Amino acid sequence: MTTHVCLAARAFGAERAVICGERDPKLLAGVNGVGKRWGGGFRAAVGGDWRRELKKAKRDGFTLVHLTMYGIPFEKRLAGLRKKRKLAIVVGGSKVPGEAYGLADHNLAVTNQPHSEVAALAVFLNALRLRPKFAGARLRILPKEHGKRVINRENNMGKSST
Repeated sequence: MTTHVCLAARAFGAERAVICGERDPKLLAGVNGVGKRWGGGFRAAVGGDWRRELKKAKRDGFTLVHLTMYGIPFEKRLAGLRKKRKLAIVVGGSKVPGEAYGLADHNLAVTNQPHSEVAALAVFLNALRLRPKFAGARLRILPKEHGKRVINRENNMGKSST
């Protein structure tokens, strides 16, 4: 699940992911490897204690947005959040400690029904309309209605399949 959260964050324009509670070098290598192949500056890193990371983000001027099904509809805060230059989006599993709700500046929901962290993050980041650029990509997709085409700049060959 953590890999999917990181991939969704990257695809929808986040600059980085700080993963607390897991120390999985394969996960980091995999996620960061996607960035190397598909471009952009996204990086995943292992953080320390989640409380310390959230408090540090606040000290550094980030607005903390906790995505939770228990929050208010995110649309009610979206316009104001689009104006913020530094957002830290917090997602967690099924047992997010109550303290996280108090540390967050906003507890927001994409729906008040059970759903995945990946879905919440993707919906929220898409609504922010970050529109990332993926500079330095070795691989690039040429959109097609049917089939698929991937351009591999490393060997100057376009691979096509249907």
